[in-house]
Amino acid sequence: MNYETQLLGDSAIIMDGDDRRRSRKKLIIGAGVVVALIAVAAAISMRGGDPAATPAPGAVAPVVTVTSPGQSTVARTVRATGSLAARVDMPVGVVGEGGMVSRVLVQPGDWVKAGQTLATIERSVQSEQVRSLAAQVEVARADAKLAQAQLDRAKALVGRGFISAADIDQRTATRDQAEARVRVAQAQLAEQRARTGRLDIRAPAAGLVLTRSVEPGQIVQAGSGVLFRMAKGGEMEMQAQVAEGDLATLRPGNSAVITPIGSDVRLTGRVWQVSPVVDPQTRQGIARIAIPYSKAVRPGGFASATITSGSGSAPLLPESAVQSDPKGSFVYIVNGKNQVERRNVTVGQVSDDGVAITSGITGAEKIVTSAGAFLTPGQKVKPELAKGR
Repeated sequence: MNYETQLLGDSAIIMDGDDRRRSRKKLIIGAGVVVALIAVAAAISMRGGDPAATPAPGAVAPVVTVTSPGQSTVARTVRATGSLAARVDMPVGVVGEGGMVSRVLVQPGDWVKAGQTLATIERSVQSEQVRSLAAQVEVARADAKLAQAQLDRAKALVGRGFISAADIDQRTATRDQAEARVRVAQAQLAEQRARTGRLDIRAPAAGLVLTRSVEPGQIVQAGSGVLFRMAKGGEMEMQAQVAEGDLATLRPGNSAVITPIGSDVRLTGRVWQVSPVVDPQTRQGIARIAIPYSKAVRPGGFASATITSGSGSAPLLPESAVQSDPKGSFVYIVNGKNQVERRNVTVGQVSDDGVAITSGITGAEKIVTSAGAFLTPGQKVKPELAKGR
């Protein structure tokens, strides 16, 4: 072996030693990284497996605005749905002997006065009967006038002895019979005129015509059914279907706001009758709410109502504080450890003042008023009380 060969062999031995040291160093570093990852995973699992609950080293907890609303006086409300109807529904039909309809004078949607003619029935025969009876009245009056004249002449002659007292009595009876026949004829004439007048189908009271089911040329009689339907005075109502538990809280006079389906009109009404019975199948009763006439109110339609049944105390929150998901409504509160907690709540009356919470919180909690959508339960935050609270 020469000198050069020996140098090359020594260099190879030195290089093999350096490679082994590098590999050992890499193994040590890799093992350290694995241990660190295991420690982080263990810490996450101990906190519930939510990485957001573990702030990164040096991270600052977000500032959130909270409020403690306490208790406020709010209206207790009952929400219900139901159908619209005329408050007093008046069916109008034939009250006389009937006949062929000659004219129909009104249409659905027309306002009419009490006694106004809605339709007329052909009356040529009845008119002739009226004329005949009127003539009979004139005949009876003429007979009564003649009997009175004869009685007057007899009384003038009785003092001279030409007429006896018996003749006076006879002529007096004749005069009384003639006057009675006049009254009978007059009564018959009045009866026929009344019968003829009943051929007119008239409005029983002032109101709004809702439906019409008769046409000119139609033959009608007492059994023909309803020809017109009217709403007395145009007054309407909502027949709200109310749950049995809520029905017990309602009283006549409670105010309500009604919104017909398909309309943005809001009508103010008052409960005028609360059903004394409950349907055993649906466990619901009817609260009848009187509402003024509006073009948006169509009998037979559907509407929703919010009935104010009284007042009580409840926390009042801004709308931004209340969130919802498939599980229902909820709010976020900040506990004593400055961590976010979800709290399920029941929402009551919604007004310009805020949202009344009927259950779930007492009002003493620190409730997040905004940015709740960006928070997660268990997250650390820095609460800041809203101004004015």
